Formats: sequence, C-alpha cells, structure tokens
Amino acid sequence: MVSAERLLAFAAMSFLLIVIPGPSVLFVIGRALAQGRRAALTTVVGNTLGAYALVVAVALGVGSIVERSVLVFTVLKLAGAAYLVYLGAKAWRHRGSLQAAITGDEAAQGGLRTLWEGFAVGAANPKTIVFFAAVLPQFVDRSQGHVVVQMLLLGLVFNIITVASDSLWALVAATGRNWFARSPRRLSLVGGVGGLTMIGLGVTVAATGRKD
Repeated sequence: MVSAERLLAFAAMSFLLIVIPGPSVLFVIGRALAQGRRAALTTVVGNTLGAYALVVAVALGVGSIVERSVLVFTVLKLAGAAYLVYLGAKAWRHRGSLQAAITGDEAAQGGLRTLWEGFAVGAANPKTIVFFAAVLPQFVDRSQGHVVVQMLLLGLVFNIITVASDSLWALVAATGRNWFARSPRRLSLVGGVGGLTMIGLGVTVAATGRKD
C-alpha cells in the first residue's frame, strides 16, 4: 500500500494545487453568488464526484490516453469550457429572478440537476485532468502491488482536501450573497456577476492550459 511518506507528500502537493482557485472553485463561487449556500455546497459535492471519476479513469488506464492525446485533452477542455459559458449565460439571463427564488415565489433548481452540473464541471476540469494523469501515478509504489487501489486511495485524499477547501469558498461566497440579498438591485447585480464569472471562466479554460 501507499507509505505514509508518499501519502503526506501527495497531500501536500494536492493542497498547493487545490488552494489556487481554478475552474471548480470559481464555478462554486459563481453558484454561491447566483443561487446561495445550498446550491453551492451541492455543486461542491458534484465537483468532487466528477474529480473522483477522473481518479477512477486514471486508475483504470484511461488517464494515460488523455495525457498522450492532444485531441482527447482538447475535446474535454473545450466541452467543459462550452458548458461553463452556457451556464453563465443562463445565470445572466435569469439574474432578475433571484429575489423570487429567495423568497420562495419561484421554484428553485432541482438538487439533482445542480449536482449533475457540478459533476460535469469537475470531470472536465483541465487542471485536475492534467494533475491526475501526470502527477498521481508518480506517487504509486508499484513494488507494493495493488496499483489501482493505491491510486484510488491517493485520489480519495485529494478529494477530501478538495471538499474542505471548496466548501469554505462556498460558505464565504454565500455569506457575502446574503448581504446582497437585502436589496433586489444588489441581488440582481450579484446574479449578473455570478453569470459573468462563469462565462469568463469558460473563456479562460478554452484559451489556456493547452497541452503541447
């Protein structure tokens, strides 16, 4: 199995990657500003499940295909970017309805749908794809055997840190949203900012992180 030294080293490297806001974190913040704490935390769960799906893919050998193929990597990146832009445009269009959603005059988006959208963003996160495909295997001790189990364990460590960090971002952003919610105009503004954040994030993901 994975030694304590390797586990701690991987946890430290994962922490350094996670604390730097990337697509998933910014998406969670956008969700917190646009829809509140519950949606943001549901998005965190979805993001985490999506990231762990990448761990499973790497453990089963799919990650090496993504790592070596510029085409596959680019398709995944652009698909994630397009989805972020779509969600951002949707949030922008409906920014004026946030007050009704808070007061209960309008049906909130379903939890399963929010979970799925978080999953899709987490699974298409270029930063996480590269990390799992290129870095995760380096911490596996092949002499100990059970390579797949070791990868799954390391991925679990990564996701535990992710849940803690992203949840903190979600709660902080949602707290700021509550202040905006006292004014319909401010709430409309923050809904628009959340939507524009996701659109900008999608454009950034599409334009950066190209695999050479």
